[in-house]
Amino acid sequence: MNLNNILSIVQVVLAALLVASILLQARGTGLGSSFGGEGNVYRTKRGVEKRLFQATIVLAILFFGVSLANALV
Repeated sequence: MNLNNILSIVQVVLAALLVASILLQARGTGLGSSFGGEGNVYRTKRGVEKRLFQATIVLAILFFGVSLANALV
């Protein structure tokens, strides 16, 4: 296998993990307050929710880096 195939496989795996981490995050945190949801303006993330948020950021950065490397190779 050459480098292009390896980067493509890593990119697909990272994309699947990124989609899963986004879908696992709490629902109703965006525009929910404008449509009758909770009125909290600021809420701190704790525990698993904070780790999932950090993992999503890391996965997004890794996905961007692998995609850029795949485009340049």
